[in-house]
Amino acid sequence: MKRYAQVIGLKPEHREEYSRYHAAVWPEVLATIERCNIRNYSIYRYNDLLFAYFEYHGTDFDADMRRMAKDPHTQRWWSIMDPMQTVLTEAEGGPRWFQIPEEFHFEGSPVKPA
Repeated sequence: MKRYAQVIGLKPEHREEYSRYHAAVWPEVLATIERCNIRNYSIYRYNDLLFAYFEYHGTDFDADMRRMAKDPHTQRWWSIMDPMQTVLTEAEGGPRWFQIPEEFHFEGSPVKPA
């Protein structure tokens, strides 16, 4: 399993609409995410910055991302989401969501029952 963190901007005039869509993500989009070996996917918003975290459980991330990009429901979802977002300067010329390298990770021991 590999952890991923990404950021992208959100246009302020689309905050409410973006939140409404993500309160009820289409089941077909969620099914594609799962088929592409992504688990524990979260998007957080801080003002106009979106931060995504997910865990990839597959063996070929690039192939799974190509499969996701070919899905017609996902393409339609992205056609709605993309205009609401703004690509960060760091990501220009690359993927829309800017990949953040992991700086630190701690996975503590499971809590033992008393």
